[in-house]
Amino acid sequence: MNPTGSPLLVALTGGIGCGKTTVLHEFLKLGVPCFVADQVAGAYYSDPDFLQQIRALFGNDVFRPDGTVDKQAIARIVFADPEALQRLNALIHPRVWNDFLLFASQHPAAPYLLFESAIVYEYDFDRLVDKVVCVYVELEERLRRLEQRDHATRAQLQARIANQLSAEDKMLRADYVILNYEGNPRARQVAHIHSLLLRQAHQR
Repeated sequence: MNPTGSPLLVALTGGIGCGKTTVLHEFLKLGVPCFVADQVAGAYYSDPDFLQQIRALFGNDVFRPDGTVDKQAIARIVFADPEALQRLNALIHPRVWNDFLLFASQHPAAPYLLFESAIVYEYDFDRLVDKVVCVYVELEERLRRLEQRDHATRAQLQARIANQLSAEDKMLRADYVILNYEGNPRARQVAHIHSLLLRQAHQR
């Protein structure tokens, strides 16, 4: 957590397929500085030091002939092996958090900052932030959306979802919840939470 006078640190989370990106865009429209953990982590795959660590973890089989990483090959390994997933995350997530702290230092005047990640609770990021906003959609609807988006089988999607805390658990633990269904006033929900966070930031 940041000291008094610094921006409030707010995590935005939710299970895969819940529409976190659409919610994130609503916060961006309101001028909130947003840090997207997956985008930042994706850039690591062009860092030679990081690639060396990936090679040490998974061997040469996850590299293409041109030396780039085959992320689908890594995904197949880690979604079938929880220990491999833990090792990958132990490599990535401390680095992501350090990059977020650098991001925060670049926005000292913002009332609050958003840290978007699907695995806030799984890797204890919730203990490092001031508030958590959870985007919620029930499992069946998430599976339907993911089948259309990723063209994956239901079994593959369920294996991915099984590596995360349930959406219901996330919702119960969060400070604020956005119900992200079609026809639900998403922008209105975001605007309401935005006003509450601004109030809390100014009361610090």
